[in-house]
Amino acid sequence: MLIALAAALVMQPGARDGSAESRGSVDTALILAIDVSNSVDARRYRLQIDGIADALDAPSVQAAILGGPRQAIAISVILWADKPSFSIPWVRVASAADARALAGKLRRLARQGGEFTCVAQMMRFVADKITPQIPMRATRVLLDVSGDGQENCNPEAAPMQVRDELVAIGLTINGLPILEGSEAETLARWYGENVVGGPGAFVLPAQGFEDFGRAFRQKFITEISAWPAAPGRPPSRLAAHEQP
Repeated sequence: MLIALAAALVMQPGARDGSAESRGSVDTALILAIDVSNSVDARRYRLQIDGIADALDAPSVQAAILGGPRQAIAISVILWADKPSFSIPWVRVASAADARALAGKLRRLARQGGEFTCVAQMMRFVADKITPQIPMRATRVLLDVSGDGQENCNPEAAPMQVRDELVAIGLTINGLPILEGSEAETLARWYGENVVGGPGAFVLPAQGFEDFGRAFRQKFITEISAWPAAPGRPPSRLAAHEQP
């Protein structure tokens, strides 16, 4: 068993090069999963990307990033629709300059095409390809899912089943449903029932794409500043002030 554990550690990306970044611990490893399905045109894509980048440029967000015990977090970005794409691999953010550099990288990120909203497939990708490859030791791992629609890919496993598998291996999944279009009235509840889970998990909706930047900044500060609830006090799937 010890031999197997040692082999697993050696196989982690970054462990072999001995870089300072791969050796550094972080408070949170945060996976940002951004919807780029057919309903997300170029303007809506830009509102999402700029909203995240603007948040990283904000002093309040930078203070939250540096406010944990290790004064650093790690961030990666997935663009997802029919198929997920690992668009920005893991970046360690341990200073305001790091946050601004990542914001610039985000603003240069080209949009990928896609038709369907394949939530379960995206979460399966996270389980199989992303979480086993985190190159830094993290106190906790968060998956941050944003999108404007429900699952419509007829997956083999339902989103809630894959969600439960991710929670079982230690992830917390938060949701930022974008309430615009035909599913606006039901999407926050669907996210609460099918997407979010784990210690401290919550849904914080954006009231349309124009509101995405405001909602993302609020959620980002909340999730990287909060710590898991005490044992025996499981959190609500929906933030109290965001109940549909």
